Amino acid sequence: MANYLKLGVPLFLAATLSTAAIAQVQEVVGTYINKSGGTKVELAHCGAGLCGTVIWMKTPVNDVNNPDASKRDRPVVGIQAVSLKSTGESTYAGSLYDTESGKTYSGKAKFSDKDVELSGCILGGLLCKTSVWQRVD
Repeated sequence: MANYLKLGVPLFLAATLSTAAIAQVQEVVGTYINKSGGTKVELAHCGAGLCGTVIWMKTPVNDVNNPDASKRDRPVVGIQAVSLKSTGESTYAGSLYDTESGKTYSGKAKFSDKDVELSGCILGGLLCKTSVWQRVD
């Protein structure tokens, strides 16, 4: 019986820690709206990271500034604009597509309980522009 307890406690702890890690990742999944209230992005699991897709725009537009001319007629709603992988507790890094300029930036994300701070960077992270998106679900 003592051997079962010795084995059971570590398995219980491992299961508890795994559940906590999964719950922590699930906290960032959801729908976020930009500061102006004009665009909503849904963050969801994809592969080993997170993907963000534009799901709503107050004034829908096409991807007119995309460097690929064949994509300029597509609607922005439906575009995957965010691709992130975890870099630590509540922090992620990856790429961010700016649907207004048509440029893709290396990016960082820092999550809190109610929002995400997104930073799109150039020059290896020397110059970054930050935007805070509010969680809406």
